[in-house]
Amino acid sequence: MRIEDHPTARRVRANPGTPTPPPTTAWLRDLARRAGADDVGFVPVDLPELAVDRDHARTALPNARTYIAFCVRMNRDNVRSPLRSIANTEFHHTLDDADAVGHRLAKALQQAGHRAVHPASAFPQEMDDFPGRGWVISHKLVAQAAGLGRIGIHRNLIHPKFGNFVLLGTVVVDFEVDEHSTPLDFNPCLECKLCVAACPVGAISKDGAFNVLDCYTHNYREFMSGFTDWVENVADSTDREDYRRRVSPSESASMWQSLAFRPNYKAAYCMAACPAGEDVIGPFLDDRRAFLADVVKPLQDKEEPVYVVPGSPAEAHVRKRFPHKTVRQVSNGLH
Repeated sequence: MRIEDHPTARRVRANPGTPTPPPTTAWLRDLARRAGADDVGFVPVDLPELAVDRDHARTALPNARTYIAFCVRMNRDNVRSPLRSIANTEFHHTLDDADAVGHRLAKALQQAGHRAVHPASAFPQEMDDFPGRGWVISHKLVAQAAGLGRIGIHRNLIHPKFGNFVLLGTVVVDFEVDEHSTPLDFNPCLECKLCVAACPVGAISKDGAFNVLDCYTHNYREFMSGFTDWVENVADSTDREDYRRRVSPSESASMWQSLAFRPNYKAAYCMAACPAGEDVIGPFLDDRRAFLADVVKPLQDKEEPVYVVPGSPAEAHVRKRFPHKTVRQVSNGLH
């Protein structure tokens, strides 16, 4: 049978339909909010400041034309808790929400006759080139270009209303929109340096410099290369006692928990301490001393292992600034 004679082909040929016009931004904005987004913006894929993502977007979706950037709010006090199981539950739950928003948006657009993809808000990522780039779209850069906030000195996006207590997503589509968003004309970051004070590894400097390797080594201890380092400890151990000298029972339990219930972030204290944003800043403005005591000091005072590369600036910082925290010398796998 020729393809043209197949019943499906004959039905489609007999009812060709009409070309689907590009949706308006007003319709898209309403669709995004009904899908669960708390804010949304639209920018072209060809925007010069987003050139770093252009080829990746078009690998994901040929003829990609527009990014639909959106954010989902988090529960602030969960993120601020020194009990990291509470904070990590919030991260994972809100990441699920963000992925669900992207899924609903892409599905609705497909049903309306358009092509759309939604890369994961965090993981899974493309690991073929690890430790190189794994993400498909730089959500923070796209969100900043789309007016959802500006990146602060702690390298998190700060929404003007919700603060940095948001997680981000992007839907890539094959049509242009009738109205592009524009970046914020101010940075919500207060440059209060509370993120500097809270970071256990000193990854954020007072002058705004950022040491990504020190941050990565500790916060992502149970992701990617931290997991690889743990596996290599298992492989190198001669027996049970040798393994226990290398890895404490609580660290083994924590790795099991990350494998069973998704990887756990070790800090994100910079995010927890940030008072920026209209919905967030009130207590900080009213009583800064109380804000420090309630939010920042419990994170600083927590007794916990801090993972550092031997001889790194992070190791020196922990030993000097947080002597009550336990320095754990590890490899971050980024040779």
